[in-house]
Amino acid sequence: MTGLPTFTVSALALFASLPTLNDVLKTMNPTPPPQPEEVKVINTEETPKTYQCMGCNKNENTTLAFFQSQGITDKNALATVMGNIKQESKFIPNICEGGSRTHYSGCRSGGYGLIQWTSTNRYYGLGRHANRLGTSPSTLNTQLSYLIVEPQWTRIEHKLKAPGKSIEQYMNYAYSWLGWGIHGARTHYAYDYRNRLTLA
Repeated sequence: MTGLPTFTVSALALFASLPTLNDVLKTMNPTPPPQPEEVKVINTEETPKTYQCMGCNKNENTTLAFFQSQGITDKNALATVMGNIKQESKFIPNICEGGSRTHYSGCRSGGYGLIQWTSTNRYYGLGRHANRLGTSPSTLNTQLSYLIVEPQWTRIEHKLKAPGKSIEQYMNYAYSWLGWGIHGARTHYAYDYRNRLTLA
């Protein structure tokens, strides 16, 4: 024979063009496309550190945390505010001038509370503020929330939020806030607080 018949060659060509068993299996179980790798998000933002007062009592540390929450972050500014409050009231909210402990309505003369609110306007302002909140004017939280809405405070707040000044400079701002008659030990207290404030 000189060659395969034409129909046999065509049959072989047809057979060769058919998919193999492997090709059929691949179409039945295709290889899944590669999955993208899971991207892990790393939080690079650290929780900002805040000052705590070593050896301070609960009222002192509550007050310190409160002023930091209001945006005062400079150590000297915080120490100055703390030193002034210690001079005024030793952080006792129900203290009447002279040292007696009494409810708001029981303080008949002199200043009352954290910063010894004395003038009629400021003293009764504390009472009205407490009435609006439905709280007692003799508590620490009520007095702190009142303190920061008084115009005497709002006029100097931005100065206390500006960092990098000395205790003496911040003390000048505090004078226009409190208008003290007697300086007393407030600057000494401020330096003492500065030494006890530590970042945590």
